[in-house]
Amino acid sequence: MGRKSYRFGQTGPRVPLAHCPKRLRWLPTVQECFRHEVEAKTGSLPTVNVGSKSTNIIGLTAPRRAASVMDVNRGDREKSVAMEDFWAMVLAGLKVWTYLIVALLMVPAMFGFSLGISETYMKILVKMLEWATLRIQTVNKEQQILKSSSFNGLVQRDDGSMEEELGELRRSRPKPPVGGDFTLSDCFYFYRRGIEDIVEDEVTQRFSSEELLSWNLLTRTNIDFQYISLKLTMVWGLGVFIRYCILAPLRIMLASIGLTWLVIGTTAVGFLPNWRLKSWLSEWVHVMCYRICARGLSCTIHYHNKENRPRKGGICVANHTSPIDVVILCNDGCYAMVGQSHGGLMGVLQRSMARSCPHIWFERADMKDRHLVTKRLRDHVNDKTKLPILIFPEGTCINNTSVMMFKKGSFEIGGTIYPVAIKYDPQFGDAFWNSAKYNMVSYLLRMMTSWAIVCNVWYLPAMHQQEGEDAVQFANRVKSVIAHQGGLVDLSWDGGLKRAKVKDTYKEAQQKKYSSMVVGGEEDRSSNGD
Repeated sequence: MGRKSYRFGQTGPRVPLAHCPKRLRWLPTVQECFRHEVEAKTGSLPTVNVGSKSTNIIGLTAPRRAASVMDVNRGDREKSVAMEDFWAMVLAGLKVWTYLIVALLMVPAMFGFSLGISETYMKILVKMLEWATLRIQTVNKEQQILKSSSFNGLVQRDDGSMEEELGELRRSRPKPPVGGDFTLSDCFYFYRRGIEDIVEDEVTQRFSSEELLSWNLLTRTNIDFQYISLKLTMVWGLGVFIRYCILAPLRIMLASIGLTWLVIGTTAVGFLPNWRLKSWLSEWVHVMCYRICARGLSCTIHYHNKENRPRKGGICVANHTSPIDVVILCNDGCYAMVGQSHGGLMGVLQRSMARSCPHIWFERADMKDRHLVTKRLRDHVNDKTKLPILIFPEGTCINNTSVMMFKKGSFEIGGTIYPVAIKYDPQFGDAFWNSAKYNMVSYLLRMMTSWAIVCNVWYLPAMHQQEGEDAVQFANRVKSVIAHQGGLVDLSWDGGLKRAKVKDTYKEAQQKKYSSMVVGGEEDRSSNGD
């Protein structure tokens, strides 16, 4: 024959040496070659049962050893085929899943219509939450769930001003025989207001999540959890599985696609020359990507009074609750935005969006930036072909229970103001972004593991600055209109108190108000005496 071969044992068949690995041909015996080959493939020597004894494969005779080798190889092949079948099924499932997402969610979102999936989901969700509320009321009859009201806190304050409350307090006691309008009992008003603010002030509670009147089956909203019933616990567990194992992966995929397309699309459009085609593509890319992101958050948005939508060359001002306010408003139209520069994920989005659309990002602490922003805003408003500017005059996120002081800079430009009121329904998910507690990624994950984001948007009639009205008065008038329409508390406090200390001017304003009451009272008496 002439071909080199080796034998299994002393009586086994001869096998061509080519079947033995080259790295093992130097071994003195064929059994050692076979042993090393088996160990390299399996990690150990397989054992087989011979009668009532168990021995490794090297101790078998040649025929049994060959049969055992065939069994080992057959098992390896079966495992390999099973793994291949498993991964093939996984890939097929992912393909079907992707096709369903594209056909049922992304395509309708891109063109602004719905197949009714979100509406059906919301109906089921409302029924489930109503059942849970009734179940809690039935088990805990002594714990009454309060009806919806404007009061949300530990301290219920009077809505009257200092003059009204002090006037009522003075009418309830006998008039002092001599002296001015100041009496020691006036201190009780200031004592009461001070204690109320120590217990629960009107400002800091606006920078934390709104407390719910009834549990919405989210652990994060149930601080004092108590076992109610087995059925309610099972429904809660089912909800956790649905939100984290089904909805969250789907939402993360949609949001990732929307944000990725937004970055790529706006960057690509930014390289085009400044023609009408660029403006049209920029608007289309922004609206399309924002609609996909809205589907990624399971947003259900109700727009009211669409005939009052902001027009080009105007300024749209709205109350600010969350970064997704932009997603909510841009689902119904495109805007040029003005806001604080950010880092991280928000910074990437801001820089890419500014390539295709005249957005204005600035550093609030830099005075040069503020003057430059004012100039750019005036130039933008004077061009009636540019998109309306979207501004959040509060300058920070508020928990959607109130509207705080509007910065006057947006109202000094001149131009038409289009107020917009945004009100979220906290029963389905908390949209407020507490930037001091959560970064952007953590906040988005909380949104994607909520039930849904449900909100109402009211487009209010356009407003203009009146004669003799300064920017501060105009801002307060617009703020009160937004607060009234959205059912929010109208506060005069600055949202900057979220990060800064109270200015001395606020204290001086209260002192001047009270001193004017005392001095005014003395002047009135002197005039009456004359």
